[in-house]
Amino acid sequence: MSTSNKVIEAAFESDEAFQQTLLKVIKEDLGLTAIEFSEHSGIPPSTLYKLMSGNREPNLRTIRQIVKTIRKIEGQEKGDFIAVIAARPVLDNINETKKKICGNLCTIREYSATTMEEAIIAAVRAEREGAKALVCAPIVSPTVEKILRIPVSTIMPKNSLVEAIENVARKVEIEE
Repeated sequence: MSTSNKVIEAAFESDEAFQQTLLKVIKEDLGLTAIEFSEHSGIPPSTLYKLMSGNREPNLRTIRQIVKTIRKIEGQEKGDFIAVIAARPVLDNINETKKKICGNLCTIREYSATTMEEAIIAAVRAEREGAKALVCAPIVSPTVEKILRIPVSTIMPKNSLVEAIENVARKVEIEE
């Protein structure tokens, strides 16, 4: 169920359900503060605070504006994402699926690949799905940069490279 549909359903359920759902949608699903949502929607912050605290019942006009704003934000996120192409163990270390970059909420979408061919296919798929930029391994980035029209950034694992060298050096010492 889309985020905007959650709000609509809650509005028909009860004022309390609407209050709780609106609070959760703004803070958790959209990752915004009430003031940021107010800026997007044009609804005064005081009105949003009253709705979220249960001190005011929502009117139909306000509900329409809230739903319209959520749909607008959701629509932006669907096409506003950064694709990360890497092996599953690397992707498992990504903690955030949304990140605020330059004041905009940006979604991070993972594409798992274990071969260069899979990485190239994933890159093309990500661009077709609306990725605004792509992050990938250095072994595939020169090829991907030639075929995509979106910016490509290369993963440069400085710390993990040093750790890998140290780990293998320890293994060599053990085996001698």
